[in-house]
Amino acid sequence: MLPVAMLSGAFFYEFFHRLAFLAPYLIFSMLFITYCKLSFRDLRFSRLHVSLLAVQIVGSLVVYAALRWFDPVVAQGCMICVLAPTATAAAVVTGMLGGSVACLAAYTLLSSLVIALVSPLLFTLIGGNSGLDFWASVWLICRQVMPVLVLPCVLAFVLERGVPALHRQLRRLQVLSFYLWACGLAIVTGKTVFFIVNQKGADVTEEWWMASFALVICVAQFALGRRVGRRYGDTISGGQGLGQKNTILAIWMAQTYLNPLSSIAPASYVLWQNMINSFQLWLKERREPTP
Repeated sequence: MLPVAMLSGAFFYEFFHRLAFLAPYLIFSMLFITYCKLSFRDLRFSRLHVSLLAVQIVGSLVVYAALRWFDPVVAQGCMICVLAPTATAAAVVTGMLGGSVACLAAYTLLSSLVIALVSPLLFTLIGGNSGLDFWASVWLICRQVMPVLVLPCVLAFVLERGVPALHRQLRRLQVLSFYLWACGLAIVTGKTVFFIVNQKGADVTEEWWMASFALVICVAQFALGRRVGRRYGDTISGGQGLGQKNTILAIWMAQTYLNPLSSIAPASYVLWQNMINSFQLWLKERREPTP
């Protein structure tokens, strides 16, 4: 499904570009259905979650500061690869690898909510919406980001308490979030390709640098996450929590609040993280063959 969605967006980019306005609604729906899978009474937050969040936020600033001198657009793209919250599908992959699904589900929710609060401030600090004063820019970004990331959680919580029968039905429709994710991926890929094709004075070297740095960051985050997770007895959840990103959201945020060209970095990250996940699953199957 992943290559079909990406290739469809790339080859039919003019069509999917016209659907770009649907991206935030798809992200909202995908997160809402995913949160309906969670029982908020069973969520437990731990020191592992705090450590991963610290790496995520501080690491994004370190990466931006380290690459700002090299190229501001490359720095923005690499920063969003670190800052982006954990993918909604990360809990599924974690379960397949033998990690704690509950731990990763809790971190997926926590990282989405915290990034919704932190990202407006960070985007403003690095120059997002530079035509406005600082607090006006923070408010503008917050007003657009918060509904997409926070309201799905609130709605799922209200539904669990107020309409439990409907909540149980939505819990059984988790496969729908996968298809919404595929549609969203096709749209953001189409929007990225449309931008690349129609931009003036394109710097191909800059684009290759972003793809290359995204690979390095992807490998580093999986490795660092596993190392942090090992300290708390959950290596797999740590690696997936830090390494597997909500790339659809990352691309959308980059195209909306940063230099649109910076979205090439998270778009490349899609390929790298799925290659790593495929390799991990292959290794597990090789070491523990199914009877």
